[in-house]
Amino acid sequence: MPEHPPLGPGSPTSPIELAASTGSVRLHFGEPTALDGSLLRRLEGACSTVSTEAGEVVEASRDWWPLAMCWALEGEVAGLAGAVARPATVEEVTAVLSICNEERVPVTVAAGRSGVCGNSVPLFGGVVLDLNDLAGIVSVDDTSLIVDVLPGTFGDHFERELRDQHGLTVGHWPQSMALSTVGGWLACRGAGQLSTRYGKIEDMVVGLRVALADGSLITTGGNPRSATGPDLTQVFVGSEGTLGVICGARLLAHPAPTHEQRAAYGFASFTDGLDACRRILRRGATPAVLRLYDVVESDRNFSTGSQRNVLLVLDEGDPVIVEASMEVVAAECAGVESLDESLLATWLDHRNDVSALQPLLRGGLVVDTMEIAAPWAALPEIYAATIAAITAVDGTLAASAHQSHAYVDGACLYFTFAGKPGQGQKDAYYRHVWDAGTRAVLARGGALSHHHGVGLNRARFMREALGPAFGVLEALKNALDPRGILNPGKLGLASDFGTPEWP
Repeated sequence: MPEHPPLGPGSPTSPIELAASTGSVRLHFGEPTALDGSLLRRLEGACSTVSTEAGEVVEASRDWWPLAMCWALEGEVAGLAGAVARPATVEEVTAVLSICNEERVPVTVAAGRSGVCGNSVPLFGGVVLDLNDLAGIVSVDDTSLIVDVLPGTFGDHFERELRDQHGLTVGHWPQSMALSTVGGWLACRGAGQLSTRYGKIEDMVVGLRVALADGSLITTGGNPRSATGPDLTQVFVGSEGTLGVICGARLLAHPAPTHEQRAAYGFASFTDGLDACRRILRRGATPAVLRLYDVVESDRNFSTGSQRNVLLVLDEGDPVIVEASMEVVAAECAGVESLDESLLATWLDHRNDVSALQPLLRGGLVVDTMEIAAPWAALPEIYAATIAAITAVDGTLAASAHQSHAYVDGACLYFTFAGKPGQGQKDAYYRHVWDAGTRAVLARGGALSHHHGVGLNRARFMREALGPAFGVLEALKNALDPRGILNPGKLGLASDFGTPEWP
């Protein structure tokens, strides 16, 4: 079995150094606002830690949105809270929410702050509710394979404890494993690199404990299946803190894998590779890793030249199941060039490495990723059209994609782009690329997002992506958060606090 990388710090990692002292940071959106002294005193009486110290507030107001990282190099942050509240208990979470709801103060929930869409930027100031102190595994039911865990638990620490102390795994392993928390996975409907075997986070969650905007506390789900009305758990999964605050999660677990097999193949075209993936899933095989890179990314990552579209396959688990799964893979890839399995080791060694982003941004480039999902029948056209649309934007240097999460009915395409716009044109270039790429996807029946969420960056597309169903989301927001305090300005939802200036 592959060795897990060293544990991260178990605390937020700064996305990039600010090119300004915290006292001279400028806001890209709006103006800084100070919270009323009486409000701060109420918060201090209700929460273990409340800080207005400039350095803490600035860092708690940032996430890994690549465009905001460009702004950081110019001494700017996207938004700035008035204070950071760091509760030590769920009861303190509800107390802070009750006060902010009564005073009508915006609350933006944060923990790892690893989101890449501006999800946790406090757009209209207010309070950042930092859940990092609500961390750790609460209980493990090995018989039922259920784990109760707190939202501020960082992914790598969670998985290490599960494996070392309980012989279990949840199987959720995103690239941001050491940067992200369980609560963030759920809030943004995340996916891990082993999703073809274990599913996305919405497939893993059994139930939630959620604090509503007024401070009331509810529990959803908890049983293997039920027929007690709509699944309320899924209302909050992916809601990005706009409908409630996730205070605890009950997740499915699996016995830690004891067996593994690997394989790699080189396809003549990306479309041929997609079709092989489709056939593998159609036959019922679900290898944990089924990653197909186009020729650009294949050569960039594995130096395989300009003719190979590399497919990496890895499965883990019970040896009988793994053996059967890999037999299906081999049969569906018969006649395709077999590549050295060492490509898997190369990928495993770098799968959680995010260090390349900073040097590119410091070099003046604009770099980001755009992950979408679509049915198998639509994927080849979406791939070609989206690459063409992004490449056509003036200033684009490169556009590429890989398929990284596959299902019986379709898969995720993960696009990467890099460009070097003219002086003062970074915002415009970034907006044009996202417009072009997203329109190409939506016009061909693809989903707006697969696992990064919406946040601020994709908010302008939500009404179009959901169609008339967007009204249902608005109704949920109005019912659960009538004063509109929870993460205002996100998911494309209107806010009485103002209209987001992006884009």
